[in-house]
Amino acid sequence: MLRLENVEVYYGVIRALKGITLKVEKGEIVSLIGANGAGKTTTLRTISGLLTPKSGKIYYNDQDITYVPPYKRVGMGIAHSPEGREIFTTLTVYENLVLGSYLRNDREGIEKDINWIFSLFPRLKERLSKPAGTLSGGEQQMLAIGRALMAKPQLLMLDEPSLGLAPILVEELFEVIEDINKQGTTILLVEQNANMALSISQRAYVLETGSVKMEGDAKELQENEDVKKAYLGA
Repeated sequence: MLRLENVEVYYGVIRALKGITLKVEKGEIVSLIGANGAGKTTTLRTISGLLTPKSGKIYYNDQDITYVPPYKRVGMGIAHSPEGREIFTTLTVYENLVLGSYLRNDREGIEKDINWIFSLFPRLKERLSKPAGTLSGGEQQMLAIGRALMAKPQLLMLDEPSLGLAPILVEELFEVIEDINKQGTTILLVEQNANMALSISQRAYVLETGSVKMEGDAKELQENEDVKKAYLGA
């Protein structure tokens, strides 16, 4: 479904991605793990078109999208729930969700999907008409994911969904991520909670200073001694 080949990205003169090569197959949950500054967020922003590679190629469903504008990538089925949530704080929960569907014109389908998101995140329904800025951190994360889902993506990219959340909320959130995947959405997950990320993923990539350090089956990486020492608190 998604393939990056030798992608290099610069911030000015700083080489942020140093020839990243990775793939995500349809139906998978794939995690990117690594320390702060490893290039995880940069990778997602490059896939969504917010950053342009200096070299390398990005393919989505066998189509070269390296220089396709971000909004067209959304229309092709790629949605991005960014780090820090980036919700519209002065708009209501409902308005945020509707904005996620801005490329769609199927009104009945939009309302149906809003109700589906309420089934995933019942607390959002209770706060339907509240300004998004009044929500708790966990609720804002639910809203950010829900807004991304309103684009009806084939590929959903989640950047640090558990950041700042209480452990009980993290468990709930990861159960929902698994549920979204089981309902047919492929997921590329960036997550500081490496243990939790690996536990729900089929495959994973370990990034270190802009390069892929390791890759493979998520359960095998979870048992790898180097990964345990560096990222799992062993």
